[in-house]
Amino acid sequence: MVQHVSPPASGYRALVIDDDKEMRASLGVLLERSGWTVSVAASAQAALDRMEAFDPDVVLSDVRMPGMTGLDLLTALKGHDVAPPLVLISAHGDIPTAVKAMQDGAYSFLEKPFDPRRLLAAVLHAAENHRLLSATRALRDQLSSLSGLDRVMLGQSSGIAALREDVIDIAAQSGSVLVQGATGTGKELVARALHTLSPRREGPFVAVNCATIAPDRFDEQMFGVLDGVTGWVRRADGGTLFLDEISACPPSVQAKLLRVLETGEVTPLGSDTMIQTDVRIVAAANEGLAERVTAGTFREDLLYRLNTFEVHLPSLRDRGEDVILLFGHFVEQLSETYEITPPPLTAEDAAALLAHDWPGNVRELRHVAERRVLSARRGGGSVAAALRMTDTADDVPDNLRAAVAAFERTLIANAIKTHGGRMDAVAEALGIGRRTLNEKIVKLGLKKADLLE
Repeated sequence: MVQHVSPPASGYRALVIDDDKEMRASLGVLLERSGWTVSVAASAQAALDRMEAFDPDVVLSDVRMPGMTGLDLLTALKGHDVAPPLVLISAHGDIPTAVKAMQDGAYSFLEKPFDPRRLLAAVLHAAENHRLLSATRALRDQLSSLSGLDRVMLGQSSGIAALREDVIDIAAQSGSVLVQGATGTGKELVARALHTLSPRREGPFVAVNCATIAPDRFDEQMFGVLDGVTGWVRRADGGTLFLDEISACPPSVQAKLLRVLETGEVTPLGSDTMIQTDVRIVAAANEGLAERVTAGTFREDLLYRLNTFEVHLPSLRDRGEDVILLFGHFVEQLSETYEITPPPLTAEDAAALLAHDWPGNVRELRHVAERRVLSARRGGGSVAAALRMTDTADDVPDNLRAAVAAFERTLIANAIKTHGGRMDAVAEALGIGRRTLNEKIVKLGLKKADLLE
């Protein structure tokens, strides 16, 4: 008598292959009573003939069968674009063969007589992994033909899908935009997407990190100086001015920004003449501007001018399995930069990615992907190991910091050469903003002209 011995696996499909009629029927009943949709076949060839129509999440097969064996089936499955995982059932004498099959790509094997609980656990784990990797592959294929916006904001979670729709709608408007989200969620990338998809796309995109500017130099750098510095507002004329960390603006600058938003007028330092500009302002901040208004450190009227439209970026921890897709995107991108074959994503890797809390959001994920690719370049590594490096990153000796700087110098130099000095393309390939790229180039002493000789 076959008993229900595992939590239901409703929605999953299993293709069972065994030339023994009684074993075939027993396996089918076991799986069906655990919630599986099952198709059984008496031979591997018969199973292959119905593979495309049934589209199984896992194939459960005997090793030794007349005609096409379980090993022959494994070879045949390798010809499929997204082959279902193969779990083999072997008699004791076939164990060496089954072990070799796993080395050649089989998912797992079970020795006869098998424990029903163990079998159900093995096929369920295989099916879950297959569904996850298949979804990632399908999304990647879909995104390869979509707009640049989709490549910036990869994912299928409800939050990221809503974000894409918001950005498309808001980009066509003329009002200012307030982008809010935790550190590392990609606020500058969203600002660039708003510019690229807008009628201003042919104009300049000027990015400014307000938190890095000395308070006594804000006025001259933002609004310019008579017969001197042009100022960021005028540089962005006809385009978009992105003000990151807007809450760092001093009160005097907040008042002048309000005038720019209301009238478009700028008065350079040392001048009595107002200059008319046509600029769209996209501001970004971590959550909490309303609290700053209450505390009296940020003007309420400026906030209301900035948030004509609002965009909220979800944290990576709230995006579910998007982390798998994003990680795969970064690994492929970095593997191309480092000129290696992308390391495969194992079930253990996927589990580690989904279990991590990602306090650094997408930026942290990209760093983990980079460490994974570098480990693969040396012939080893795993996601878990790359994550452990994150936990100890604050305790880095000077010699390692020097090594990291040397590595960054090589990576950026190669990217500049690869993309022919097109810095927007370089920044996109490296997964960083133009401002961050420029800062690193200066810090590392790189000279674009020398690299392109």
